[in-house]
Amino acid sequence: MTTMQISRRHFLHLLGYSGVALLSACAASDIMSTSLPAINVSGTNTIPKGVPDVEVALKAIESEAQILSGRATSVYRYQGEVLSGPANALRTIPNSYLGPIFNVKKGQAIRVHFTNELPEESIVHWHGLHVPVEADGHPRLAIKPGQTYVYDFTVLDRAGTYWYHPHPHGRTGPQAYYGLAGLFLISDDEESSLDLPSGDYDVPVVIQDRLFNEDNQLVYGGNGMMDQMMGFLGDRVLVNGQPDVTLPVATRPYRLRLHNGSNSRIYKLGWEDGTPMTVIATDGGLLEQSIQKETITLAPAQRIDLWMDFSGREVGSQVRLINLPSAAPGGGAAFPIMTTQIDYAENISATMPERLPMIRWHNEADAINRLSPRNFTLAMGAGMGWTINGRTFEMTNVAQDEVVKLGDLEVWQFANQSGGGRGMMGGGMALPHPMHIHGLQFQIIEREISAAGRAAWDTLSDGFVDEGWHDTVLVMPGESVKVLLKFEDFTGLYLYHCHNLEHEDMGMMRNYLVEA
Repeated sequence: MTTMQISRRHFLHLLGYSGVALLSACAASDIMSTSLPAINVSGTNTIPKGVPDVEVALKAIESEAQILSGRATSVYRYQGEVLSGPANALRTIPNSYLGPIFNVKKGQAIRVHFTNELPEESIVHWHGLHVPVEADGHPRLAIKPGQTYVYDFTVLDRAGTYWYHPHPHGRTGPQAYYGLAGLFLISDDEESSLDLPSGDYDVPVVIQDRLFNEDNQLVYGGNGMMDQMMGFLGDRVLVNGQPDVTLPVATRPYRLRLHNGSNSRIYKLGWEDGTPMTVIATDGGLLEQSIQKETITLAPAQRIDLWMDFSGREVGSQVRLINLPSAAPGGGAAFPIMTTQIDYAENISATMPERLPMIRWHNEADAINRLSPRNFTLAMGAGMGWTINGRTFEMTNVAQDEVVKLGDLEVWQFANQSGGGRGMMGGGMALPHPMHIHGLQFQIIEREISAAGRAAWDTLSDGFVDEGWHDTVLVMPGESVKVLLKFEDFTGLYLYHCHNLEHEDMGMMRNYLVEA
């Protein structure tokens, strides 16, 4: 592939900041049983809840983007405008189909007026955020073309890298693939006091794989049922919506916010020259202390923040971020993600803080079911579809073993019984499942891998980052993973599902109900 070289100024312009803010949530009726009525969302559903700190109008629209040379590509995209609040509450990304980057602070009250201008139903999910059920973007709240849904919520989460994307049932995969996604960055005073790289030196790196036809148009689902069963894989990597990207950098430290925005592809990331990957944050914000890995395994929806110091490198030199071979579907060969090029020298003596923010951890001993975890079996169903405990998605129903109590701390165990072994991975139905739980962040407390699954597991496990807070965890074939989670603040109907978007759309998704 031909490398696209862009100037430092142009690259920073692509990541430039410009005003646009959005947020607020419409009310839904109280959920009091395990059989829930559908919520009627009609036209404009606006219930003001005081004056927000940030108010944004957000639209999902049909558009075009100049991705490859030649004809523009038809895409879906989020378009935003700040109605009130700080002008930098949104950062646009010129020349990218990605949505505006939210730039908010912990404690702010947010209102988003989401208008659907697509030719199909849609709704927005604020991925990783701890928000009330009516602000979470459940598919039962999907709105029709021309309708508006208003989100009201307060930012309760730690400083970190979160994101937003569509969540209509059965159409999340194609809508996200055609462009509907954006980052949601939270800051707080504690993070600001650490003097981490900021501004031009705090760089989002959204990694996606896409497939184009000869007319530069996106191709999705061309392999029919195979794409649904395996998950869609593209043959071209885009970073921040552009191909073959070269990032101009200076001889100083950077914060790189890596996000796997692909539908199903699992990345095994590393620096081509063997430089260690220094991790400072996961899905739910900063770690207490940085850790170093030779490679990083990044499943769909997961985020990792890296500290990368280019000090001491020669001006004009390059180092590439690459994907290394693994047993993950489509992971058989190495390929480039992006190139960093040292464009100029900068005498900055910045050093990474020895200690990052302290974390208030949950204690497994306090879990009400510590001796008998709530188990979720991930497997192939009789009808050749992916299931959780033998079930597929039902819009408003929950099973009795999916009802939890507000305030309880629990251990959940995801057990991937789809098989194992290097030979089966990608060729049979032994597939990994990145499991996402809505409404909260959790701790990963234990992994167990079967003998049959170990060969494939070994190709990725060294890159697992289980430290810190997470909202998505990769569960390999033959593996069981335990997580520790607490149901706080909000009651109602939330989702848990595989974040391989094709698996999710096939029904590998369930509700859980938080009762008072």
